[in-house]
Amino acid sequence: MKNNSLLQLFFTFLKIGATTFGGGYAMLPIIKREVVEKFSWLSDEEFVDVLAVTQSIPGAVAVNSAIFIGYKICGLAGAIISMLGAVLPSFIVILIIAIFLARFTEYKLVQAAFSGIRPAIAALIAAAVLKVGKPVMKERLNLMLALLFLVLSAVLNMHAILVILSGGLVGLIRHYRQTKKECEADTE
Repeated sequence: MKNNSLLQLFFTFLKIGATTFGGGYAMLPIIKREVVEKFSWLSDEEFVDVLAVTQSIPGAVAVNSAIFIGYKICGLAGAIISMLGAVLPSFIVILIIAIFLARFTEYKLVQAAFSGIRPAIAALIAAAVLKVGKPVMKERLNLMLALLFLVLSAVLNMHAILVILSGGLVGLIRHYRQTKKECEADTE
């Protein structure tokens, strides 16, 4: 086990957890920048695969991603350290808010601040979607599939699990068809 890697994992995810506002989806571009671009722990494709896996299971996507990445880098200890780094800042802030701010939510100034924060958070989530989705959208078929899954989810209210399973099925069909084409080309 590499102690330097464990410390690097902890402080990387602590920094991400402490400086990223807007929840898990807003953290994704920052996680990507750190683990793909800065430290090269994952490739772009591996990062998208991590997101596919971590979105397919219960829990917060940023925390699940931290655990998955930490495990890949340093095993079980890496998973635990990365998760602690990612959640510790939020835990401390929420605890402080629960202790002190909860009784102030009925004040007009606090309500006014929250009415301004909501659109900012929506923008952060939209930016995360654009940044994370950019590598996936390079193929025309992927763009069409993303739009289809968006319609299924947002317009037709299809459950997220069914959308994910549908995406997996499409991926399996695409793989089968590609493998079949390669086999036919080899036999000719």
